[in-house]
Amino acid sequence: MSPLDLLVVAPLVFMVLSLLAGGWQRSLLALAIATMAALSVWLMTLDPGTAHVVGGWELPLGVLLRADGLAQMLVPAVTLTAGLTGLYALHQFAPESHASNAQTAAFWPLYYLMWSAANAAFLTTDLFNLYVTLEMASIAAVAMAAMGSVRAALRYLLIALLGSIFYLLGVALILSRYGTVDVTLLAGMAEADFATALALALMTGGLLVKAALFPLHGWLPPAHAAAPAPASALLSGLVVKIGFVITVRLWFEGLAAAATPAGLHVLGGIGALAILFGSLQAIRQESLKALVAYSTVAQIGYLFLAFPLIAGAGHAWAGLSFHAVAHMIAKAAMFLAAGLMLKAAAGPRIADLAGLARAMPLTVTAFGLAAVSLMGLPPSGGFSAKFLLVDAALRQGQAIHAAVMLIGGLLAAVYLFRPLAVAFSGSETPAVPAKAPSMVAAPLALALAALLLGFAGGPLAELATGGAPATVAQEPPPSLENTVKTASEDAQ
Repeated sequence: MSPLDLLVVAPLVFMVLSLLAGGWQRSLLALAIATMAALSVWLMTLDPGTAHVVGGWELPLGVLLRADGLAQMLVPAVTLTAGLTGLYALHQFAPESHASNAQTAAFWPLYYLMWSAANAAFLTTDLFNLYVTLEMASIAAVAMAAMGSVRAALRYLLIALLGSIFYLLGVALILSRYGTVDVTLLAGMAEADFATALALALMTGGLLVKAALFPLHGWLPPAHAAAPAPASALLSGLVVKIGFVITVRLWFEGLAAAATPAGLHVLGGIGALAILFGSLQAIRQESLKALVAYSTVAQIGYLFLAFPLIAGAGHAWAGLSFHAVAHMIAKAAMFLAAGLMLKAAAGPRIADLAGLARAMPLTVTAFGLAAVSLMGLPPSGGFSAKFLLVDAALRQGQAIHAAVMLIGGLLAAVYLFRPLAVAFSGSETPAVPAKAPSMVAAPLALALAALLLGFAGGPLAELATGGAPATVAQEPPPSLENTVKTASEDAQ
């Protein structure tokens, strides 16, 4: 069995073992993190584009797993995010915690199921198997959301089912038209005819629901805000990226022949609206978790705003990949930190956070560092991602796209500084019960990782463009130093 297979199969094995583990969840999680970390390191050493057909079957019957640059960035990010979220959850869902026995028993199988779904979605190129990964993630996400609010979970379930139906209809059309659903084969076969365009439109509509792109985001804020903090971290960090990555595979590889410039600009325009709408809604929120949830709506917009930029600038692809990773890690850190802050606060409102910076400095620091990345401030990974995207927009004369990204960063500063300002306000220090060290360390480690990503911007940008689709411009990504130097010379 190939290690590419193990990245998908191993979490499923741990899911089964978690049903039998009883009080051994801590040891099982340690083994899972060590195993997945080793496999992730191995994945990053492969040449971009390395592929393996499951079971030895030849395409189109076989299922291809492929380690391109996008997968080589996202799968290790999933390992980091899921692993540290699991360490946090060990105490929230421990037998002695306030979580119910049913929640404690259900969380761990769902956790490993979601981990497997994310890895499979980022590695496989088979459209039907991608549908399976969507359903795996949706089942886990709905069940986790139900731990906080059954009503929000049912709403999510109904909307997710609608998205699945649209996606599956598109897959059926592609199968009937071409006799295969493998993205790599479709890249050389697809034509710009009505059936292909209709299939692309149907699948894209379903995937935008899964990715929670405005205006199809209605399920996200209530589900993420109501779920327990570890569940919110996984929902916002992992689940929405699955729909996004599949959309990328369709538009820039499998069905690129039917992906018109007008369609790319429509997706880019919707992404711009998502940035503005999500940011303005986040500013209006009085609840901390609702603010963080609407921030996800805004940040997802950046991923789709990049779509019309990719064909003209290869570093737009690098920026898109970088932003997906930086957002995954920073948003998980923010939800975990917010969970600790809300447990210590007098209530769920932002106004209830007064004095928490003195009572729990490490947790508030984690929230602040995650905010730095989401705002796109240097030297964070979020800054590197948005620098690449803004540079790509300016090089192509897309000043509106660049302006929207800059305005989005300013709006993010407005809504993220607000809870921080309240946490530092007041003169009293609230009494906060001691938390397990791993619960405090997990969000801080994730936030530091999001910050330190910016220092690896060059190598990661090169990794992202490795094995990129042929529709992506292939010039090397710019460096910040060279861009600043050129700008200074031009000014002189």
